[in-house]
Amino acid sequence: MAGHRIFSTSFASIYPLYVTKVERKGHTREEVDTVIRWLTGYDDTGLAEVVADGSDMETFFARAPRMNPDASLITGVICGLRVEDVEDPLMQQIRWMDKLVDEVARGKKMTSILRGSGTATV
Repeated sequence: MAGHRIFSTSFASIYPLYVTKVERKGHTREEVDTVIRWLTGYDDTGLAEVVADGSDMETFFARAPRMNPDASLITGVICGLRVEDVEDPLMQQIRWMDKLVDEVARGKKMTSILRGSGTATV
């Protein structure tokens, strides 16, 4: 999947889609931010910066302060693919984020979404 179009898509264009998705289901932007912070290690300021500077998805993940070591516990199907079977590391990170946002939208408990850690930072 090298060079997939999503890699060069700006995070700023994806982020509002995540927020809209969860808000339609009665959830909040803060919940989206919580799962993204948990996965990537970005703080609120860093997250705002990558939205503002138009970083693409590849840059967003490359600059992530600290990918959560428990991210490998994210399993399941997103877009018809099992996230644990995605071979391209960048695509897998994108699918992990998609899966977390889906779980927020479905109303899963945050402790379950964050794979038992219960907090956005590790």
